[in-house]
Amino acid sequence: MNRPTAFQKEFFPATAMPDNAWWSALWPDPDGIVRTLGIEAGMTVVDLCCGAGYFTAPLAKSVRGNVYALDIDPEMLSQARSEVARRGASVTEWFCADARDIAELIPHEIDYVLIANTFHGVPDKTALAEGVAQVLRPGGRFAIVNWHQIAREQTTVLDKPRGPKTEMRMSPEQVRAVVEPAGFQLAGLVELPPYHYGAIFRKP
Repeated sequence: MNRPTAFQKEFFPATAMPDNAWWSALWPDPDGIVRTLGIEAGMTVVDLCCGAGYFTAPLAKSVRGNVYALDIDPEMLSQARSEVARRGASVTEWFCADARDIAELIPHEIDYVLIANTFHGVPDKTALAEGVAQVLRPGGRFAIVNWHQIAREQTTVLDKPRGPKTEMRMSPEQVRAVVEPAGFQLAGLVELPPYHYGAIFRKP
């Protein structure tokens, strides 16, 4: 696993972004994950806290480039750019910025916002959800991909325990408790084996 950068240590405590080989062992079909989350051609999508681009590239392929990718870490953003280029895809715009500034950076009337494997470390989760709500069109979706709330020792990848500390993991009910006050309604939960789920919220 890569070491946390200074940005990750400050903004997302006890988290680190593993390399793509790590993710490939966990999720060998990222394009399938994108489809499972209901992201389709013709949508305009934000990959929030995109990291090294493991989902940015399949998102860009799926929606034909209508993706805004945002991450606070310039090193991660550079890796994401390389991964998107490697897949022969394109992104509408890259932002090196704090996710909490989404409403100031991203055009409104977005169809879908995805945040994967980062939400557990956001200090003020409801405030972030409020920012997401500002950029989504009515009926737009906000998907949060999280580790299930099970002990870290039980979530092994490449024979080692992986993911955030056990105490940082959130159940779907805990996610609802902090996202719905921002004006969202839970639209569905999808299993993302072996250790994740996707909580998909709808803006009324």
